[in-house]
Amino acid sequence: MMKRSLAALISTLACAGAAHAAVLSESNLSMADAQKLATATVAACQAKGYNVSAAVVDRAGLLKAFARADNAGPHTIEASRAKAYTAASAKTPTLAMLENTQKNPGAATLTDIPGFLVLGGGVPIKAGNGVIGAIGVAGAPGGHLDAQCAEAVLEENAALFK
Repeated sequence: MMKRSLAALISTLACAGAAHAAVLSESNLSMADAQKLATATVAACQAKGYNVSAAVVDRAGLLKAFARADNAGPHTIEASRAKAYTAASAKTPTLAMLENTQKNPGAATLTDIPGFLVLGGGVPIKAGNGVIGAIGVAGAPGGHLDAQCAEAVLEENAALFK
């Protein structure tokens, strides 16, 4: 009898827990918006004389869109994707992460996380307070310049993410 009562109690608690579980609703970046941002970012950098690659990832850090200037170096392909992944995953601009690793020895281990590239040029894409993706840019003569191109494009397209 004790075994049966214990089994009934466990079953009841399991069902009660399941009844209170909620389905999550998450915003994400559309393919059309991602491609628009990638193309616009390459164009913004080209206007300044920089040949770059721009990768746009979704909220999970998975590649959604990519664009590469005709004369961008081959290394910029993976670097832009890794910067975007890092910014989306950490929900922080990679330039801020780089500065933090330089000032804080405890943060220096961020560079040990597989797939992270802690260099300037990764910028989160936000809808309200939530991160729905990120842009990663590589190829300008400095990560701060990569980031400026992405930030300018996000500012110009802010209405997409309201």
